[in-house]
Amino acid sequence: MTVSTLLADLQLLTPELLLSVGAMALLLIGVYTKGEAKAAQRIMTLATALLIIAAGVSVWMAQSPGGTAFYGAFVLDSFSLYAKTAIYLAGAVALVLAGHYLRAEQLARFEYPVLVTLAVTGMSVMVSANDLITLYLGLELQSLALYVLAAFNRDSLRASEAGLKYFVLGALSSGLLLYGSSLVYGFAGSTAFDAIAVAAAEGGENMGLLFGLVFVISGLAFKISAAPFHMWTPDVYEGAPTPVAAFFATAPKLAAMVLLARVLMEPFGPMTEQWQQVTMVMAVLSMAFGSFGALMQSNIKRLMGYSSIGNMGYVLVGLSAGTALGLWSVLFYMTLYVIGVAGAFAVILSMRRSEGMVERIEDLAGLSQTRPALAWSMTALMFSIGGMPFMIGFFGKLFVFYAAVQAGLIWLVILAVLFSTISIAYYLRVIKVIWFDEPNGDFLPAPAGPALVSRLAALVAVSMPVVGVIIALVVNAGAGIGG
Repeated sequence: MTVSTLLADLQLLTPELLLSVGAMALLLIGVYTKGEAKAAQRIMTLATALLIIAAGVSVWMAQSPGGTAFYGAFVLDSFSLYAKTAIYLAGAVALVLAGHYLRAEQLARFEYPVLVTLAVTGMSVMVSANDLITLYLGLELQSLALYVLAAFNRDSLRASEAGLKYFVLGALSSGLLLYGSSLVYGFAGSTAFDAIAVAAAEGGENMGLLFGLVFVISGLAFKISAAPFHMWTPDVYEGAPTPVAAFFATAPKLAAMVLLARVLMEPFGPMTEQWQQVTMVMAVLSMAFGSFGALMQSNIKRLMGYSSIGNMGYVLVGLSAGTALGLWSVLFYMTLYVIGVAGAFAVILSMRRSEGMVERIEDLAGLSQTRPALAWSMTALMFSIGGMPFMIGFFGKLFVFYAAVQAGLIWLVILAVLFSTISIAYYLRVIKVIWFDEPNGDFLPAPAGPALVSRLAALVAVSMPVVGVIIALVVNAGAGIGG
């Protein structure tokens, strides 16, 4: 590799280099800043600015033709750039949501934003992976940071338990992924996506490659909380600090789903009929576990965990189509889902009383009388996440269902509609508590960060023009990946 080739390759990694070097610089600044609170506040501000700058760089790089780096192991295209921009912005929003909570709970340490930045760097590598080794490196960089974040509150038994569960099950998923990758390498003769695609197209009934594919899907399914690899989600959402749960529910989900879509549509595109069967089973199980599991929850963070499982099932319905339209529907749904969930967790982070944070659904009783702005925001966001008509979330479900119908998966769409109808019950339950139950206490005024995020997300949730803008963006992004 010549110097000019190396520089050309590194140019394609500009956002990743910016984030990784920036994270190291932030770590040094934090170490040498006197006063823990001062260091935490300074690094939080700088990390948020760094992520926003990285998003701006990604938008700017969208004007370039893209290409591959390091002998094809890393790819930069419209698909990855769209995902990176969304991931960076979601990471910045997660830091905005975390600031007040960490200070109030005496958890404000400069390591938090550094870990978030490193996790986002891993996600950025994931969505540009064009090789199984690059895929694994990005995935583990993300995962190692997330394990620490889950147990960030070292004095909390719940947080320690959440971190341990996430680590143990995450190690299991990494093992599945590595075993599947080794099978794929053995039967395809390469870890490069292009070479795997050739082997998949020429291999006929290559059972070894198929077994490898199933293990790879299983490893990635853990990262998106798809059943039957969902068991960690409710416990980790409940036990981890609330801003950590908000982060888990947004950027990592988006990155893992984009990675899964790339893996299935590019290297394993010729085996669509085989992997469709796996994704359809996971879609049905996810929708079932998510819908019925959430009905029995009294903790709103656990409810959001089961809601996440169910929503990943709907995304898998669109992915199961195996078409360009299905790919667009995945990006579209995930974008709307991230917006809605970020807003919902902003409301949850506003559920603070003089004695501390509260998490029970019944604590929202009478919110319409005590905090009407918060009540309207939560109502719009619950309707949107639930896919109610005239909310942007409805168009997300409509898009994935339409993609599946076009692919002939009518039976899957019928099941999805039934589970979606069931899921409306637990969203309506939250809204009923907000508007019709008698107040049992008032919340303290919402912190500036969560208040801003909740109101902006609620405004987007009812803004129909946003739908057209996002559709245009995802169609352009989807043109960057093979179908």
